[in-house]
Amino acid sequence: MNRFFKTVLLTGLFVGTTDMVAAFISVWIKNGVFASKMFSYIAGGALGPETSMKAGIGISFLGLFFHYFIATSYTLFFFWIFPRLRFLSFNKYLVGMLYAVFVNVTMDQVVLRLSRLPRGTFSLENSFINWVVLGVVLGIPIVYNAYKYLPDRNKIGK
Repeated sequence: MNRFFKTVLLTGLFVGTTDMVAAFISVWIKNGVFASKMFSYIAGGALGPETSMKAGIGISFLGLFFHYFIATSYTLFFFWIFPRLRFLSFNKYLVGMLYAVFVNVTMDQVVLRLSRLPRGTFSLENSFINWVVLGVVLGIPIVYNAYKYLPDRNKIGK
């Protein structure tokens, strides 16, 4: 397998998994219950929540597929833009945190608006918490692996 796609795929699987674990922990902390229908709800973006929440295990696997597809797509996007935008080499941790904000905002303002899921209410406090968590579990790992994959870019800006 091509080294580029292998790196993107493994990074996408890693950040998809860490994001999923963070989401399960977040739901458990907020509600005190395990989110057993989380992937059915994700599938509801395409099928509608009324349909997906009543469906069986197959729909949960569809939601799991969507989750990893989105995580890997954001990973691929960063790996694609990284060599093209010089300022992304400034500081991998800061860029990772900012990329997490980008992911969260585009998911909320583009992807979820195009889906069949209901819109949530905006809260700056919740958004800030989401940005920090996404920065740690998604943004920094993506940027870190992009730096590792393209080591010559590390010399542009430390």
